[in-house]
Amino acid sequence: MSELKNSPITTTEELENRLSEPTPILCEAMKKLTGDILLLGVGGKVGPSLAVMARRACERAGVSKRIIGVSSFSTPGLREKLAAAGVETIKRDLLEPGAFESLPDVENVLYMVGRKFGTFGAEGKTWATNVFVAGLAAQRFRRSKLVVFSSGNVYPFVPVTSGGATETTLPNPVGEYGMSCIGRERMFDYISQLEGTRVLHFRLNYAVELRYGVLVDVAQRILKGEPIDLTMGHFNAVWQRYVNLVALQCFDLTSSPARILNVTGPETVSVRWLAERLGGLLDKKPVFVGEEASLALLSNAAECHRLFGYPDVALDRVVEWVAHWLRHGGEVWEKPTHFETRNGRF
Repeated sequence: MSELKNSPITTTEELENRLSEPTPILCEAMKKLTGDILLLGVGGKVGPSLAVMARRACERAGVSKRIIGVSSFSTPGLREKLAAAGVETIKRDLLEPGAFESLPDVENVLYMVGRKFGTFGAEGKTWATNVFVAGLAAQRFRRSKLVVFSSGNVYPFVPVTSGGATETTLPNPVGEYGMSCIGRERMFDYISQLEGTRVLHFRLNYAVELRYGVLVDVAQRILKGEPIDLTMGHFNAVWQRYVNLVALQCFDLTSSPARILNVTGPETVSVRWLAERLGGLLDKKPVFVGEEASLALLSNAAECHRLFGYPDVALDRVVEWVAHWLRHGGEVWEKPTHFETRNGRF
């Protein structure tokens, strides 16, 4: 296991295997969990490895459980890859009228539907995706346990020395994307209060792996000789496998009224430190512009760590993996996080 956790990752197959590797604790949780699992919006960045992890955990636990992924499946080959891993798939555009009517009744639902990038100039579509569809889903699955992926973007900027916004910090998002994330949560809150639906808002900030994420964004800019803006000088991040493990153990934490859980790593990460660390690993000096602001978008995940422990892969290890991956021509998704954005326009 230590070799699995620490050695560099060299192929996409190995990366996906590590991201979907369940732990004995998760396998035991799958034994105890009653009912099947439905992932709405499985085609995003986190969904595929999360679905495969659920399937692998059930197989190792020796339990029969349907793992069903719903998506429009715009990424070529993804539906076939999930099917080969034992994940049932349903191709569906959830914005289409009647899209929810024929979906199966499932006791446990991971809601991962969301739109962020391209919001500026197309705000209506973002609100429809993040809020209107959420209302439909909440009503359709009001008898289920709902783990709803949300975002740290719902919080205001906080002092970089504060340790980050906690679950009791009042939302005050910057920009329409963050506002629409609150709208999504409020749809589920309404049904939770009206129907007694069990809900957990899974406020993630940020998941990283080797093909996308803040670490990849900064590394690519260093390699291209592009300046790195230090104004948003600090951020949070966490290895995506930890996100998957936590999400699949949250069904029993759902409640009415809805519960909130911040999910990220324990560090307040300095962008300057990250760039200098990556620059050393990539043999290229980073170029900086701007100065670190005293406020940043930060989340405090102490409650998550109390419940599930710290991530078993340290952030600096992931930094090393990213540098190794890029130096050896690893696949990169063109999905920048725009973590440096401070005006809320994505």
